Amino acid sequence: MTVESNETTTQGLILTDAAAAKVKALLEQQGEEGLQLRVAVQPGGCSGLRYQLFFDDRSMDGDVVTDFGGVSVVTDRMSAPYLLGASIDFVDTIEKQGFTIDNPNATGSCACGDSFN
Repeated sequence: MTVESNETTTQGLILTDAAAAKVKALLEQQGEEGLQLRVAVQPGGCSGLRYQLFFDDRSMDGDVVTDFGGVSVVTDRMSAPYLLGASIDFVDTIEKQGFTIDNPNATGSCACGDSFN
């Protein structure tokens, strides 16, 4: 019996199709080769930890790289445990536009949604 596994088994981070499409469009606008989306967790924010999403051309020892529809997503080894099972989506509605992160590891978050604990 073959078990189908999803694309999140390596780093446990999910990038939805909508988010991957937006990242791909933003990368094309940048016009630089070799950029990847880096997702990191850093100390700070009103809840103790905050997310960082940015384009990066660097590679660090221990990086976990996963491909989502042609978009490379990189997570450093210190951030990976905080992002296990987290889902990054892109929403575009009248009320809100931007990337959202649904993280099952967060026990609490602030109203802005940019930090968690």
